[in-house]
Amino acid sequence: MSPAISENQRAELHKTIWRIANDLRGSVDGWDFKTYVLGTLFYRFISENLTAYINEQERAAGDADFDYATFSDEMAVYGMQSTVEEKGFYIFPSELFCNVRARAAQDVNLNETLERVFKNIEGSALGTESEDDLKGLFADFDLNSNKLGSTVAQRNAKSVKLLDAVGGHAVRRLCRQHY
Repeated sequence: MSPAISENQRAELHKTIWRIANDLRGSVDGWDFKTYVLGTLFYRFISENLTAYINEQERAAGDADFDYATFSDEMAVYGMQSTVEEKGFYIFPSELFCNVRARAAQDVNLNETLERVFKNIEGSALGTESEDDLKGLFADFDLNSNKLGSTVAQRNAKSVKLLDAVGGHAVRRLCRQHY
């Protein structure tokens, strides 16, 4: 049961999206902008949703301090199949929105990192009932587009701004209310 979004929360979300628009203005047209923002919002939402789900399962099993976001990818492999069966997708801890965002400013290959993450999310559903739902989900999210900048460094700088804006406090509160 998710509570309705208040007018204040909706206004905060609109301000955040407008701030992102101002940061990307001039380099990204309206449709592409929506693709980047909505794709990033969705990536954050499913990352937080999966983290909450796994944390809840582990805490119910007796590990009160469990935090999936700090778990190793090597250990996370063991729960992948059952999680995909239950949730329809999987994201390794190192590929969660919060962890990619934390490393983004120092990641000179951020465009490649995000492309790999998106490909892995879509690929986690291969051969499952949710495969068609995830296939091509991030296909329009082109991190190598000159619309984000003429160099990889410029494109990555825009991507960092996008991740930081979507990771902002107002958006966090809104995202967490819906799962």
